[in-house]
Amino acid sequence: MKTMDLKEKLVSSFLAFENSVDIDSYVHDVRSEAIKVFEEKGFPSKKEEAWKYTSLNKILKVDYSVFPKQENALDYKDVKQYFIHDIDTYKIIFIDGKYSSHLSETTHDGIDVCLMSAALNKPKYRLVIENYFNKAASKESLASLNTAFASEGAYIHIPKNKIADKPIQVIHFSTGNESASLLQPRNLIVVEENSHVQIIERHQSLTNNAVLTNSVTEIFARKRAIVDYYKIQNDTANASLIDNTFIKQQRESIASVHTFAFGGKLTRNNLNYYQEGERIDSILKGVTILGDKQHVDHNTLVHHIEPNCESHQDYKGIFGDQSTGVFNGKIIVEKEAQKTNAFQSNNNILVSDKASINTKPQLEIFADDVKCSHGCTIGQLDESALFYMQSRGIPKKEAKALLMYAFSNNVLSSVKIPEIKQRINKIIANKLGVDIGFDL
Repeated sequence: MKTMDLKEKLVSSFLAFENSVDIDSYVHDVRSEAIKVFEEKGFPSKKEEAWKYTSLNKILKVDYSVFPKQENALDYKDVKQYFIHDIDTYKIIFIDGKYSSHLSETTHDGIDVCLMSAALNKPKYRLVIENYFNKAASKESLASLNTAFASEGAYIHIPKNKIADKPIQVIHFSTGNESASLLQPRNLIVVEENSHVQIIERHQSLTNNAVLTNSVTEIFARKRAIVDYYKIQNDTANASLIDNTFIKQQRESIASVHTFAFGGKLTRNNLNYYQEGERIDSILKGVTILGDKQHVDHNTLVHHIEPNCESHQDYKGIFGDQSTGVFNGKIIVEKEAQKTNAFQSNNNILVSDKASINTKPQLEIFADDVKCSHGCTIGQLDESALFYMQSRGIPKKEAKALLMYAFSNNVLSSVKIPEIKQRINKIIANKLGVDIGFDL
């Protein structure tokens, strides 16, 4: 099956999809416009500068099932390991794109944590959706494809002056009951003035069957809102993820996204920040550890529009075997955005001669009173440090693991939920193949 075939399959499936959902709803016109954009642009190729180092050709040749043919149930005991289960959380859980009431724990008690479709059916929530849905997502082809088929996803609305009393977990499971599945989840998160929320997101395949997830998350941080977001990406060998996240921030808000990319087949993270007010702080941090032939591409954008704002990007990568990485970080500082402080760092370690990383920091600065810095490094483990540790009786394998752990640790130090930090520590130790030897 050629790339064009999947595009044609999706375009032809759209009519059947539209007939199965409420065509009188607000999102009908939005969907119809989005499918036209996707039909015109198609899937991105390496001819496009932003996709120069990431080819979708192999994963697009698979004959994906576009709509799940049956609803599948899962027992909590079978998937418990994928939850951060040692803290109390709200949960919005999907199985093959369908909501699982059995595994979820939602609320309307002071804050709204529920389904997009459920919210659309209630006038109070529908107004929020009409004000925000598709107002941050770009008109790029993959985001438009998701918009065209948007029917279900997480709806999180934190009203003014509210602190969410516990974190929210959004988990999408793929059962592998079909030989190949295409999933397109959609999340809408609105955090009003002076409010605060912590969110943990995960996409998890439960078999080695092929799955392609094309996800879109829109986050709106209003004045003085605080959003603390964690993405845990540690999937199976035939799972591919294209994660499109768009964040609009208003005055004095803080939005932080930590992305822990430990693999799947192909992962592309499109993380886009738009600063629409003064004294905003945008924080983008990530740790990538890959092996085999895994591929992860971080594509970031921070658009500084107003003065007196900051952004901080810090991404660490460790690449083994024949894995490949991409970091493409773009900072735009508009003429009006004086007194901007924008920091970007991408540091990588290649632990195999066959591993590779392409890194491309980009600055577009139209203001003259700014502090902007960017840097990237690609290297190997410090041989003198390795020798020193071995001379103190630490075996070479453990010494390497400790150096790699220390390399990624400053990203972990900014994680605000201790249980997530513990979970990530355990995943890193497992990835490095060693017992690090301290309490996780």
